Amino acid sequence: HLPSMRTPTAMIVGLVLCPCGLLLTFTGTLAPNWRQVSLIPNQPIDLILEQGIWDMCREQQSSHDRLCGQADELGYFEQVPVRVARGLMPTSLVLTLLGLVVAALGVRCWQKEPRHLLAGMAGLVLLPSGLLSLVPASWYTHELWALPAPAGSTLVVGYSLVLSYLGSCLEILGGLALTLSFHHCCKE
Repeated sequence: HLPSMRTPTAMIVGLVLCPCGLLLTFTGTLAPNWRQVSLIPNQPIDLILEQGIWDMCREQQSSHDRLCGQADELGYFEQVPVRVARGLMPTSLVLTLLGLVVAALGVRCWQKEPRHLLAGMAGLVLLPSGLLSLVPASWYTHELWALPAPAGSTLVVGYSLVLSYLGSCLEILGGLALTLSFHHCCKE
């Protein structure tokens, strides 16, 4: 029986989903738009305040004038969900990078046989990395309307939060796919 040259489907799925997840989580972590505050009393009607975990920007929709580095007068950045996200999102990114390096070494398409044990280990690193970004995204969403905002303003979910969610889910699914490689180790 000749060794198969094909890379197992689960490994390919893991190696496609995880980098996509990393890209989305990276964008979600850096972009200052976890929440949008609009219709702020005594402010222009088209003013939108975008709040992320590192920065706050205000944009005038009519003129597209955008100014970041806004003062945090309400103590938004001091809130626990924001501080937790500041710690867990970068940790998740580092862990995802580490997992992808291990996955690349495990899958090694240029070798005759993939290293199932390494690919499975990569899945065990990528799975918690996805959870590490899912936790702050979920918590922030849960607290979205409780976080400080100007009284009487309208709050909505920002695109960074959505991207963080999607990225987390892709990393979890990719990690699960890679952990299926352990199945081959058991057969050997």
